[in-house]
Amino acid sequence: MGSTVTTGNSEEKTWGGGNEPMGASYGKLMMWFFIVSDALTFSGFLAAYGFSRFKFIETWPLADEVFTHFPFMHGVSAPMYYVALMTFILIFSSVTMVLAVDAGHQMKKDKVIIYMFLTIVGGGIFVGSQAWEWKNFIKGEYGAIETKGGSLLQFVDKEGNRVALADFAATLQEERVQHTRSNGSWFVGEDALPTYSIAEVQAGFEAHPDLLIRTEVIYEATPETKVDAKINHDLSKFKHKTVLTREESVVRLAQAAYVVEGANLVRNEYGSKLFADFFFFITGFHGFHVFSGVIINIIIFFNVLLGTYEKRGSYEMVEKVGLYWHFVDLVWVFVFTVFYLV
Repeated sequence: MGSTVTTGNSEEKTWGGGNEPMGASYGKLMMWFFIVSDALTFSGFLAAYGFSRFKFIETWPLADEVFTHFPFMHGVSAPMYYVALMTFILIFSSVTMVLAVDAGHQMKKDKVIIYMFLTIVGGGIFVGSQAWEWKNFIKGEYGAIETKGGSLLQFVDKEGNRVALADFAATLQEERVQHTRSNGSWFVGEDALPTYSIAEVQAGFEAHPDLLIRTEVIYEATPETKVDAKINHDLSKFKHKTVLTREESVVRLAQAAYVVEGANLVRNEYGSKLFADFFFFITGFHGFHVFSGVIINIIIFFNVLLGTYEKRGSYEMVEKVGLYWHFVDLVWVFVFTVFYLV
């Protein structure tokens, strides 16, 4: 019920509930509250990523060298192509959601069904693509060495092309024992043994005099190199990792402590450990949102099929879940820009 406030000789009616604030229903208003609070959460995560990246900018991995895989194109370097495709699919699903909401306003059940289905398919493809990207990121491609000081060493040929451990590591007859809690020091176990031991990597490196070591430190191109890169449209020359001489490589390899394959929350063959931590956390948190959105869309989709909203005379539930879906798409645009492009 409403109430009145007396000011002088006049009375003004105050709000007594209903749909008056911003012309939005209670359900849509609560969805907006959730979106704003969730946006602040993602903002904090992306800000933390930005501060960490610029603090360790010299050792931060180059995205063009990390995300190079494309389905059914094994061995073909396609930097950022699949991530761009994933982004297009998610944005396209946002378009189909807009069309579903518009069809709901017009009470066109059949069109709502079609566009909701396309939205669900797009979301499902995106979640599956993220899982595939995680698999490749965790598995790794080339392998690397971590030194006793925590630095990362990667292997390249004289032209600067990456070389995988499998291409040169020797095979030695040595007994390798994985420490478990029963036989490890202080009853602490260790991760699964890598494919190659440090001795096998060192022996293989010694047997291939054309190999060099590339550190995780980024070498900034000179102004002259940048001009040449622009002329030849070779942007890879703007930033690249520092390659050591053969003599320096031998010295650094003698400090090897771990063989690193792929990435996890402890070690990362691509560069700074924080890069993998943020990758798993930020993309995983966003992927959870997309997965949740797909589940909610499926529930709403079946309600549309059953005619639930047709009987109510309103497709407002489609509009509310549409708000959430657009938010998820918008967040990915920021994640894609900050994490992959910048």
